[in-house]
Amino acid sequence: MSFKPNGLARAAVRFKPASFAGTFVALMMSALIVAACGVLLETGIRASVPAERYADAQVVAAADQSARVVADTVDGPEETAYPLPDTARVDAGLAAKAAEVPGAVTAVPDFTFPVHGGTSAAAGALTGHGWGSHAFTGTALSKGAAPHPGEVVLDADAARTARVGVGDTVALETADGPADFRVSGLAEAGAGDIAGEAAGEGTGGAGGTAWFADAEASVLAGHPGKADAVAVVAEDGVDPDALADAVGKALAGTGAQVLTGDDRGEVEDHGLAYAKETLFAVGGSFGGIATLVAVFTASGTVALSVGQRTREFALLRAVGATPRQIRRAVAAEALLVAPLAGLLGCLPGIGLAHWWFGQMRDRGAVPEAVEVHVSGFPLLAAVGVGLLTALGAGWAAGRRPARIRPGQALAEASVERLRPGVVRTVLGLAAVGGGSVLAGVAASAAGSDAANASLGVVMLFMLAVALLGPLLARLCAALFGLLLRGGGASASLAAANSRTNARRLASAITPIVLAMAFASTLVFMHTSESHVASEQLRAGVTADHVVTAPAGLPADAADRAARLPGVDAAVSLLDTQVLVPVRGGGETSLQGTATQGVSGPGAQLAEVQDLDVREGGLERLGPGRIAIDKTLATATDTRLGDKLPLHLPDGTKAAPEVVAVYGRGLGLPAVTMDRASLDGHVTSAFADTLLVSGGEAAPLTALGEVTDASGYALAQNVDREFGAWANYTMAAVLGGFAAVAAVNTLVMTVLDRRRELHTLRLVGSTRRQVLRMLGWESLLVSAAGVALGTAIAMITLTPMMRGLTGEFPHVSPLLYAAFATTAAALILAAVTLPARTALRTRHG
Repeated sequence: MSFKPNGLARAAVRFKPASFAGTFVALMMSALIVAACGVLLETGIRASVPAERYADAQVVAAADQSARVVADTVDGPEETAYPLPDTARVDAGLAAKAAEVPGAVTAVPDFTFPVHGGTSAAAGALTGHGWGSHAFTGTALSKGAAPHPGEVVLDADAARTARVGVGDTVALETADGPADFRVSGLAEAGAGDIAGEAAGEGTGGAGGTAWFADAEASVLAGHPGKADAVAVVAEDGVDPDALADAVGKALAGTGAQVLTGDDRGEVEDHGLAYAKETLFAVGGSFGGIATLVAVFTASGTVALSVGQRTREFALLRAVGATPRQIRRAVAAEALLVAPLAGLLGCLPGIGLAHWWFGQMRDRGAVPEAVEVHVSGFPLLAAVGVGLLTALGAGWAAGRRPARIRPGQALAEASVERLRPGVVRTVLGLAAVGGGSVLAGVAASAAGSDAANASLGVVMLFMLAVALLGPLLARLCAALFGLLLRGGGASASLAAANSRTNARRLASAITPIVLAMAFASTLVFMHTSESHVASEQLRAGVTADHVVTAPAGLPADAADRAARLPGVDAAVSLLDTQVLVPVRGGGETSLQGTATQGVSGPGAQLAEVQDLDVREGGLERLGPGRIAIDKTLATATDTRLGDKLPLHLPDGTKAAPEVVAVYGRGLGLPAVTMDRASLDGHVTSAFADTLLVSGGEAAPLTALGEVTDASGYALAQNVDREFGAWANYTMAAVLGGFAAVAAVNTLVMTVLDRRRELHTLRLVGSTRRQVLRMLGWESLLVSAAGVALGTAIAMITLTPMMRGLTGEFPHVSPLLYAAFATTAAALILAAVTLPARTALRTRHG
């Protein structure tokens, strides 16, 4: 008798639809998650924003907006770029060189900076520019003349708010201090200025625009002799690329980058670099983990499907099928199911990517101008991963029934093999050993080293669960079986069934372990960090009043507050970031670190803020001297008195001395330095926060919005919402995928047990007794899955949180109970609903 492998595969799919339906669902879900992450990763790689402010400037010369680290690798030196927290600037004098290039109409130094419309935060905030930018923005005078030094041109909104006209004097405050300016003219903002205000809201300007003479604009911006960029306008008919080459030669050796096309948009919108990092993190780092989880679960489902048909394979071997025919049949089944499942999974995967991307854009993590990019590459990858998973898992599961003798195959098909494979056991034990070693490494590390090692811990322990599943299932069945003995005949039968069919139990437990481990790790990692940060913030802010203003506080806010009756101390803080080199995984990277610039002496800061100083003292805080958090000190291997190399917000290198190490750098900024050290290195010269000790709140309202320490802590916690949302979304994606895989596996298992369930009915068991037995089995599966998943999550979280926060994980009882209850409810539904359907059919 001859068998055609493809015919065998088609017959198997036709006459075993339940088994293949489960495989189809698993492969489709794996394609969904791989496609979604792949689309986001490709979007991050291809992301760009069109030039808006510089739309009519065909060439733009700007400084490199990244700090770069060169590392020695086996392939040679490798350079990594890290986006700067603020704008790096170029010499404004480069505009004269660029203007001399043939084909250039003009070259203009461009400046964008915040301006306060008076001495009160409520008096209005403006965006300042140099008047020369009108050459490429389309701004035109409606009245008066262009400004000279000491003069300003206002738009209609700014003039209306200040109640001034041409020839009047208006009081404005810039980084150079408060001054009176004569209004030389009124102008209508062009498309470039309007787009620039929308893209540059971080400068603080929202109520109008003010144009100053180019000769003094850099001083008013707080960066004498420096410009944000140099915009070059080309003559009609001149090729932008040819002009860019000529400008590049003219500016050679100055460090300026010459940009055209969409690259100009990255100069005006610095959010693009951070958006790329976010998309890389979701599509790349998280996508890699998600892909591994998808492969784990899909391969387990395929192996279960093949394992459920060992009886059929044994019969085929008995009637003359060769091992090669069996293997080809399994491969043909994968080819029949996997590509279609992958293609169908890609469609909702694209939808998930669009939803995910839209949510990130709505939360400000991605610029509005960036669009989702969908091509065939991530979709082909999703289909290919599913196909390779199906082929690999099918080959591994079908290898033994295809290899052994026909008589032995029939004997093994009648009862589950108790002894697991040697190779599988050795690999599983190796994964346990590797996970334990990495857990020890994570426990002794700090910062990013602890986090990186902990990621390896969870992956290795999950691999161990997948490989040692039958042994763990048998152990769980024996352990929980002792508890089930008191549950009556149905519970005892459930325990015996679970011990006898450990492989079947393992296939049901593994997805639950995946869901519980990853969801708990992602969610409780955030709750742990948030809990510690919130406690540190509440304990760290000792001021009686906290004053904030969206556009920044007046430059003399601290002095004005200090003169109020009853005020003991007033310190203003400028919030920004610096880049600090940290070592992780044997490599050096630049870490964006929250930094506060202090207006007064360190001793005065101690009266309004308790940083929990562990070493040194804040009294020495000043030019070239900083204080840092203990976790950052550990990550950078820096001790008291050492020089800490870092990049200031605009990329300028510095190496200040560490004069104090404190313990509240998670809730408060991890770097504290004097305000003057940040002058000229930030876009906004205005402080963000004013801390006041003593006095009354009412007189402070002239400076900005006043709250107490508790209200300020609540507002700061709200700012962490995006991090919480990101972690919860990733947990929902992974947990939801694993939960669907668990339900799918259990439904497959129950439908495959129809003969067993009907046999129980034939020997006298009532329908209620059978369902009760299945209920006890589902309880055992959920308890084992939740327990193992919790153990893996805690083994992962404990060293990670000890390294990152110095505290043990903070697990919300309500959230944990919700996870466990959801898992138990899903398993119970996945077991009882198909069982009820199966028991309605009369058997033989």
